[in-house]
Amino acid sequence: MEREAMPGAIDTTTSTTTTTTDGAPASGADPVGARRGLDLKRYRDLSLVPVLLVLGIIGFIVSPAFLTSANLIGVAQQSTELSLLVLAEALILICGRMDLSLESTIGVAPVIAVWMVLPTHGGRFNGLGLFPGWTAIPLCLLVGALIGGLNGFLILKLRLNGFIVTLGGLTMLRGLQVALSQGQSIVNLPGSFTYLGSSSWLGVPAAIWICVVLFALGGCALAWLRHGRALYAIGGNAEAARTAGIRVDRITWIVLIVGGLLAAFAGVLYTGHYGSISADQGSGWIFQVFAATVIGGVSLNGGRGTLFGALTGVLTLQLVVNVMTLAGVPPLWNQCLNGAIIIIALIISRFTSGEKQE
Repeated sequence: MEREAMPGAIDTTTSTTTTTTDGAPASGADPVGARRGLDLKRYRDLSLVPVLLVLGIIGFIVSPAFLTSANLIGVAQQSTELSLLVLAEALILICGRMDLSLESTIGVAPVIAVWMVLPTHGGRFNGLGLFPGWTAIPLCLLVGALIGGLNGFLILKLRLNGFIVTLGGLTMLRGLQVALSQGQSIVNLPGSFTYLGSSSWLGVPAAIWICVVLFALGGCALAWLRHGRALYAIGGNAEAARTAGIRVDRITWIVLIVGGLLAAFAGVLYTGHYGSISADQGSGWIFQVFAATVIGGVSLNGGRGTLFGALTGVLTLQLVVNVMTLAGVPPLWNQCLNGAIIIIALIISRFTSGEKQE
């Protein structure tokens, strides 16, 4: 199985083309082939931009309301919660791992947080009253980090299968969410907990600003920070990365914790956006998460992909849904469409890169 070389990362392939830390071909390597590989990678990151433009044209043809600022801002805000889950999953996939429990973390972390801060009586949903209301967001983020840390412990220390661990976590956490919420929506929430998801900054929802900043920070970290670039080396060949002195388990553990943290923060934005925590919050989202990451060019085998590509994947999915809604297509077709998009993306990836998705 061939993997492309990451500038600045160790060479984990059997190809004779290698690069130096600044991305230039090493001595003895084929400079034309190296430049061609870098160009193809750059174009692949932008591959969904023409798709977004085509969707924009189709949307305008379907309904003139598509290109209004109200509709586009609405699509962007509806993409914020999903985009944070995609950001988390993209980082984990690049590192060569997979986390299915993100779908449940977006729901269970807010439930546990408000359960710990709401008073013990006087409301539709009674909590423990252990902490003041302003601590709800820090508690939610802490729960998400603990979930990611527990996944890391089971996978990296006990050497359990990551797919089974996170699948079991998805089921267990979903059950915990339903049990704590008693199967009902929680509406009596602290004002501080709903602020970020409901407020606007400079006329644009705060959630959009936050997502743009987080994606920019993540992209910069992967491009320029040593530990960020190490994710590609770990995802490409963990043993070779370990031999090169990279602390594979520690970095992977941190990435899993960051993934849980981002999923919990997505729960904060979702709760503020809709003003409540539903008993099934996030249910079925993992399929959209993988659809967005795959069509965005992130490899399921690790070591390849960019956050910009993942973000364009989210926007593509949301624009497709928006165009279908404006065209009067029943929303019951959305899940079928997401599955079809995943399969088509895998086929395109297989024949354009020569990589097998296993």
